[in-house]
Amino acid sequence: ILYCVCSVLRVKMSYVFTLLVLSYLPLSMESFIKVVQRIEGRGLGPSPLTVVRSLRGVAYEGDAFVEHFLGDPDPFPSGENEAPMWDPTLSEFIHLMVRHRIVGQAREEGVVLGSDGTTVALGSLLLGIEAGLVAGAGESVSGLYSLTIARNLGLSFLHSQDSQILGPDGCWDNVTFPRVFTLSGPPSLATDALVNGGMDGVLLGKYLSTHPLHALQLSTVLRDYYGLHPGGPPEGPHLISFQRRDNFRRLVNGSVLQELVLGSLATLQRLGEAEDTGQAAALEDVVKGGVQKFVHRYLECPVIIPRCQWGARPYRGSPTQLSLPLAFMYIHHTHTPRQPCLSFRQCTADMRAMQRFHQDVRRWDDIGYSFVAGSDGYIYEGRGWQWRGAHTRGHNTRGYGIAFVGDYTATLPARRSLELVRESLASCGVMAGWLTGNFTWHGHRQLVNTSCPGGALYLEIESWKQFRSRDQAARHH
Repeated sequence: ILYCVCSVLRVKMSYVFTLLVLSYLPLSMESFIKVVQRIEGRGLGPSPLTVVRSLRGVAYEGDAFVEHFLGDPDPFPSGENEAPMWDPTLSEFIHLMVRHRIVGQAREEGVVLGSDGTTVALGSLLLGIEAGLVAGAGESVSGLYSLTIARNLGLSFLHSQDSQILGPDGCWDNVTFPRVFTLSGPPSLATDALVNGGMDGVLLGKYLSTHPLHALQLSTVLRDYYGLHPGGPPEGPHLISFQRRDNFRRLVNGSVLQELVLGSLATLQRLGEAEDTGQAAALEDVVKGGVQKFVHRYLECPVIIPRCQWGARPYRGSPTQLSLPLAFMYIHHTHTPRQPCLSFRQCTADMRAMQRFHQDVRRWDDIGYSFVAGSDGYIYEGRGWQWRGAHTRGHNTRGYGIAFVGDYTATLPARRSLELVRESLASCGVMAGWLTGNFTWHGHRQLVNTSCPGGALYLEIESWKQFRSRDQAARHH
């Protein structure tokens, strides 16, 4: 009897301990991968398809649209070497991580923070992975785009009169130990996290449909896609999270996406999940306009890590609104920090250090730059598009100050960082009306007595299409 009592107590204590641990896990992609590893178990555990189907049973219970394409999931599949090692104490944590919803007006659940600083809705990601695994097993699945992104876009476009059409992004309460994600504005039905998860679901689903998993586990695929890269992101196209926009753009264009969204809405109408207005032309116009905004926001513009994500201090005083559009982009290097930042953690630390220096030593109101380019594949928001910076003395009202983290006297920034600034950030500013179409690139040294942006970087920007000497710029403008 004593042995039985002790055994029961050990089980209960283990249950309570596990529950306490899970209650305080950060809502990060790393935590989710650990949960997947726990479900996979050891040795010849369940297949990746079985694992992802069991997770779908939590995230999309009773969803007719999902079941139309993927069938009814069995949250506890049976069969030899197939039953997931599902710890009951995981259920609540999995619900919180996987089931997407907006709580109140601002709190977004079912999302996790990736190591690259972007936020991902897990449900959309998992649907794409499941569709890809099913196709890789030889079964026909036609709903990869519908399941991951097209349905959410279509519903958001239809309801845009009641909410904003896309986004927004948001901020975590603590990027080191994320638990609460708060949206930065009124929610649409296609938040940035849903779009990120949808893109990732498409990309991984496409990959898995032609590279079926045999010996690999789902956790391994996720870790490869979302993992840290100690030497910085690799150059060239790779199937990794920080390249999701580039990779997604290679798969679809605006016209293809428009047809996918219309097809998803038609399926929803057949299932009775969306109202059939009978006005096909009007619906097509709504979707066309929505897709154009999607392409601009997510495929033409770069990801810009917002101030709250890098831990910015408040602006001191009141910022000054710029008179837009501006006609110049001024290129800087930070010099200090001298080394490129290669990860979200390193870049955010550098951003905070620069802001402290600018505010506490130089006594400026804020970090001086409009935007900062890291070598982690992302742009970081400084003062942004609308507010006057403190970057190029005598010219702060005329142009934006763009800094590359590092000292580029003798070397160049990562090619990816150069492309983000030269192509994506610039075209995004022009299309949004922040920047004139015939804007001019200048190096900091052309306007102020300084060696900035370093000799190597200055030689690089001299080759850029809209670079001009000061004399050329004066004649042009």
